[in-house]
Amino acid sequence: MSQFVHLHLHTDYSMLDGACDVDKLCKRVKELGMPAVAMTDHGNIFGAVHFVNAAKAAGIKPIIGCELYVCKKDDHRIERTPPEGDTYNHLLVLAENEEGYRNLVKITSEASLHGFYYKPRVSKKFLAEHAKGLIALSGCLKGEVAEFLMEDKYDAARAAAGTYADIFGKQNFFLEIQDQGLEMEHRIHPGLFQLQKDVGLPLVATNDSHYLCEDDAHAQDVMVCIQTGKSIQDPNRMKFQGTGFYVKSHDEMYQVFKDSPDVLSRTLAIAERCHVQLAKVSNPFPHFDVPAGYTLDSYFEHVTREGFARRLEAIRSKSSAGLLKHGIAEYEQRLAREIAIIQQMRFPGYFLIVWDFVCYAREHDIPVGPGRGSAAGSLVSYSLGITDLDPLQYELFFERFLNPERISMPDIDMDFCMNRRGEVIDYVTRKYGRENVAQIITFGTMAAKAAIKDVGRAMDVPYSDVDRIAKMVPTTLNIKLENAVKESPALQQAYESDTQVRQLIDTAKKLEGLVRNAGVHAAGVVISPRPLQELVPLYRTKNDEIVTAFDMVAIEKMGLLKMDFLGLTTLTILDDTVKLIAQTRGEHLRLEDLPLTDQETYVKVFHSGLTSGVFQFESHGMRDVLRRYKPGTIEDLTALNALYRPGPIQGGMIDDFIDRKHGRKRIEYELPELQEILQETLGVIVYQEQVMQIANRLAGYSLGEADLLRRAMGKKIASEMAAQRERFVTGAVQRGFPQKKIEKIFDLMAQFAGYGFNKSHSAAYALLAYQTAYLKTYYPVEFMAALLTSVTGNTDDVVKYINECREMGIAVEPPDINVSDANFTPHGSAIRFGLAAVKNVGHNAIESIVAARKELAGEGARATQAGPTQPGPAQPGAA
Repeated sequence: MSQFVHLHLHTDYSMLDGACDVDKLCKRVKELGMPAVAMTDHGNIFGAVHFVNAAKAAGIKPIIGCELYVCKKDDHRIERTPPEGDTYNHLLVLAENEEGYRNLVKITSEASLHGFYYKPRVSKKFLAEHAKGLIALSGCLKGEVAEFLMEDKYDAARAAAGTYADIFGKQNFFLEIQDQGLEMEHRIHPGLFQLQKDVGLPLVATNDSHYLCEDDAHAQDVMVCIQTGKSIQDPNRMKFQGTGFYVKSHDEMYQVFKDSPDVLSRTLAIAERCHVQLAKVSNPFPHFDVPAGYTLDSYFEHVTREGFARRLEAIRSKSSAGLLKHGIAEYEQRLAREIAIIQQMRFPGYFLIVWDFVCYAREHDIPVGPGRGSAAGSLVSYSLGITDLDPLQYELFFERFLNPERISMPDIDMDFCMNRRGEVIDYVTRKYGRENVAQIITFGTMAAKAAIKDVGRAMDVPYSDVDRIAKMVPTTLNIKLENAVKESPALQQAYESDTQVRQLIDTAKKLEGLVRNAGVHAAGVVISPRPLQELVPLYRTKNDEIVTAFDMVAIEKMGLLKMDFLGLTTLTILDDTVKLIAQTRGEHLRLEDLPLTDQETYVKVFHSGLTSGVFQFESHGMRDVLRRYKPGTIEDLTALNALYRPGPIQGGMIDDFIDRKHGRKRIEYELPELQEILQETLGVIVYQEQVMQIANRLAGYSLGEADLLRRAMGKKIASEMAAQRERFVTGAVQRGFPQKKIEKIFDLMAQFAGYGFNKSHSAAYALLAYQTAYLKTYYPVEFMAALLTSVTGNTDDVVKYINECREMGIAVEPPDINVSDANFTPHGSAIRFGLAAVKNVGHNAIESIVAARKELAGEGARATQAGPTQPGPAQPGAA
């Protein structure tokens, strides 16, 4: 075993500074025979959860740490102490235990939320208040002790070391000695050894590692140029001197410090002291108040059954019309089963939390989507008004959403009107406390094309050349440069024949996939039972938003309650259209009452491919599919929405599906029992739910077991698939089915499982597509006006939809200062151009124009009431 552990190391979460990929780092450390490694990024612990899991997978101990920015003033808070002229020093801290980790969370949060001035800074005073459980090292050349030694101020260095020893405790503070080959490092070594002797603080060796291997130095140099906007040709750029800032082996470190081997062995002693588990949050749900006389379980059941009673009216209406696929008794049995499972899994609080904010949205006329993801498969969700799809009518399964045989947190994602989504988040924040609710950080990484462009700029490659090379990269989703060179003959030829291209690509390969920037997740919100700062680090974005410093994956691994509040422009368009219809025609439409069998809608919009503005059916490729397939039911739209994805398209499934629809290919079933399951999709396995149905019907799987089979097929793990195959075949044969046919069916299921889509999600979005198409068919002026308003800030889309209006025979009249509103509005059989879409006309100007016009209209009305007046001159329109 190595007698050295790296305690000072920067991963790619030290954004555009550290070039160590976390997974590769942990594997490399294992290869070097080291038992542990520390992650000490600049001012953050963004990657802590990722790092801990990667280290455990590699079989090494993770040590969570941070290189802090310690400000020189007594107070780091920028709102109380102007930071101008203030400077900072680096200080390395490591979490020794759970208390230390919690303090590190508080320190990094405080630095980001209140001490950020170019860097997230923290004061010694705050450190002293949160030093328990932390081990500190004096830092690199930017550390306070090293800085004084460089200035030949030995007494000041000794005093600084004493201060930190007082803050952390003498047994928890170490003097840090480095040797990356820099002259200044060698200059301060005598002073560090003297301090060790005079003050009794032990020395420990570190390497300021910023990249994995020595030959990565050039790539990291380019990365810093990307950060600073400089060229690698600029002699004055920020640059690491030498190539020693990599993850060195024990032997390499020994060669540097062979005269003092104890500075190496102390790293092992420190590593052995550090034990942080990052345990999951035991109770992630915030307190939900229920009325007197109820428990959480009983109130959940009460509001669910109350909601079901309201839904029952529409269900009975369908039953009377002979349109119901399942009897009402089946609904009641399903509801009782779902309620019991949710209570057994201890999730009533989760459903009540979602139900509550959905109720708030509906009560405040904030449009809510009919469903998203697998939650639409729950009758409880339907009863509570969380979703608007009848899961029995659409043949959706609860177990696809919440599997009693696989305990995991429910995941209900909600769509809200894009313009008013923030109101729902604000409500949740008020209800559960601002300190307990936050949006979630997201990290942008350097994808293939972006890496080429970033590296090209930094390496001073002419833009035209960089753009040409980037365009050679295939458009395959998430393609890696390694594969891009193989798949693109043009790129391969350029790589092999042009040394500049080869250097560009090779450098980009080393940076590809590394973290580039931090932002705010489009939908994710954490709701905690106690202040988030006690559980996870927080971060203040450039736009002054406070978010968790752990991303979505890390938040879920920590066991915290995560909700997705998505903004969907289509809901805004639908709502605006309904309001315009009420204003112009006096009709009060309810979208849920629209007939789903209207053939005029299918023929006029979908058969013709005139789907501009129709949710999820706008693309040119989809229009071609619609014209060839000619859908006539909501089930057709659901299937096409599920199939129109890269896998099924490239696999020829859509062409096959169309041929089956029009009788050009015969529809056959291996067994009669499959017809009932696959008839809706013309004998093809399209949905994940169909895989579950087949396993249930043929092999006797419970629906929970069938969901586990579906997951196994999606992962394609050979050992798991072999076990499932044996279970499926044995179960089916025992039920009397022929083995050869069953084996063939299993192979078909496994083949299609990679393409299979979640029917619940597809059905919910097909419903939205139909609603937009229906409104476009029967209320074209109002719909197109709402659609144009939704793209006001995008000139290209405005032009596109105006052209669509012309094709539909709808005139778009020019803007008129006397009659135009901010938005596009119906004007008889035409649409009046909205002032907000006029270039260089600001929001305040528009508000002033509209307000002035209303005031004039009011004066005119009062003058009319007072008596006749002489007519004034006509006011010219403004085009």
